[in-house]
Amino acid sequence: MRFFDCHCDTVLRCYQKGGHLADSAGHWSLDKIKDFTGAAQFFACFGEPEDMPGRALWEVFQEEAALLRREIALSRDRIALCTTADALEAAWEEGKAAAFLSAEGAELLDCDIEKLRLAHQMGVRAVNLTWNHANVLSGTNVEEPDRGLSGQGKDFVAEMNRLGVLVDVSHLSDPGFWDVVSITRAPIIASHSNSRSCHFHTRNLTDEQFTAIIGLNGAVGLNVCPEFLGESADLDTLRGHLEHFLDLGGEDTVALGGDWDGVSRLPQGMEDITGWAVFYGHLRDHGYRETLLDKLFYKNLVRVVREVCTM
Repeated sequence: MRFFDCHCDTVLRCYQKGGHLADSAGHWSLDKIKDFTGAAQFFACFGEPEDMPGRALWEVFQEEAALLRREIALSRDRIALCTTADALEAAWEEGKAAAFLSAEGAELLDCDIEKLRLAHQMGVRAVNLTWNHANVLSGTNVEEPDRGLSGQGKDFVAEMNRLGVLVDVSHLSDPGFWDVVSITRAPIIASHSNSRSCHFHTRNLTDEQFTAIIGLNGAVGLNVCPEFLGESADLDTLRGHLEHFLDLGGEDTVALGGDWDGVSRLPQGMEDITGWAVFYGHLRDHGYRETLLDKLFYKNLVRVVREVCTM
């Protein structure tokens, strides 16, 4: 089987704890994906001031992006850095995994449009407008949750559209979400968010938000973090979120966004990135047809990347 996952924090893990992408002891490594017939992953650069006191986040971002490039160079026969859907397909044809670069929180780019352009030149193809901390672009689901996009935030979204960078609304405040929906000229993603109807958490999407992403031809990545799934999280719990999204008409919208290496525990039945193979089998055993599974596990996100990330 193949997969294309919207979000992991493996670069941060390697940056803070050492180790290599090839054989990392965390949730994601090239060794762990060796049995997939095709693998693609958005690798997020991330840093928060609490963990990196005195560090400029723009410098942290550049160092993490450079780290990913070094790791890809060390395993160039197994993985390739990609910026388009065509590049992804070329990597798969060569038997390689496809790596995409993202930034989790525009504060890594100082919320600056010129640095957004530089990040795009470095290969970034998705940016979360916020992480949990409010910034000059918008409030978040945690801080200043009633504040939407500022004028600067709206300009930032417009430039992301122009560049072909995916606007990622995971972590964003609800008013910020609706501001994005009202102004974006391209599909958006919620890279790692589940259903608020299935489990109430402000990091999850309301039915109305999910439906809005459908209307924009975007994608929503299922998150395996138990905090966003509900009590006693397991494969059935994750399937419940998926089935609710499907009931809302999300067959062409649901994708994967595991949050690998960004969570301290996983649902029962999952140990690491190979959990996607376990979940695939779980869904197949519950009657999911292969054509639907292919959409959920990679085709939906490939379609969005193809439409938005054209350079």
